Amino acid sequence: MPTEPAGIAVVDDHDIIHTGVAARCARADPPIRVISAHLTAQSFLANYPQANGTLSAVVLDLELRSRQPDFDALTAIVDAGHTVVMYSHLENDEIILRCLDIGAVSYLAKSEGQHHLIEAVRAAGTDEPYVGPRMAAAIWADSTVGRPGLTERELEVLNAWFQTESKDVVAQRLHLSPATVKTHLQRIRAKYAAAGRPAPTKAKLVARAVQDGLLNIDEL
Repeated sequence: MPTEPAGIAVVDDHDIIHTGVAARCARADPPIRVISAHLTAQSFLANYPQANGTLSAVVLDLELRSRQPDFDALTAIVDAGHTVVMYSHLENDEIILRCLDIGAVSYLAKSEGQHHLIEAVRAAGTDEPYVGPRMAAAIWADSTVGRPGLTERELEVLNAWFQTESKDVVAQRLHLSPATVKTHLQRIRAKYAAAGRPAPTKAKLVARAVQDGLLNIDEL
């Protein structure tokens, strides 16, 4: 079962979104605390320059103070070690996939309904990703039938994790933060889930990787 989040932050340039997300989170069972809300990524990072366990997720809009996707804001927040759930009205497959490649653990369209947001926030505190309808469609469109397309870095993290029992060891080996390693693994699981081949455990993930020729069993 997902663990209860320590609290979330909302970064959106419309304060009505702050109010709406906080109200929906308060009605969740059990409630989710919105402990910080910001109009800009700069304001958020001034208060949370590095992930420190206070926040389980950052709910981030993709358009901040402009009508253009702000991928730089997402990159900066991910690079600071935060777990990011995108929450945007943009539904273009290419945009969704780019956000996932940068490091967002989930992407939700605002048109999908706030119950998806609650599920995504709860999942952000676990190793299990939440795949909403638009995110699933984008991943599916980007993959061959049944086989997700993993990036070179995802494959590197996956192989390193298969060879050790600790994400911290993987992080040290690849010079990444533990939070970044976790994000890569969440995204890999999300891609398998969207392809109709969920891999909720490490054993299942090993099996999928061997089936797809991504891993030689002799390497373990």
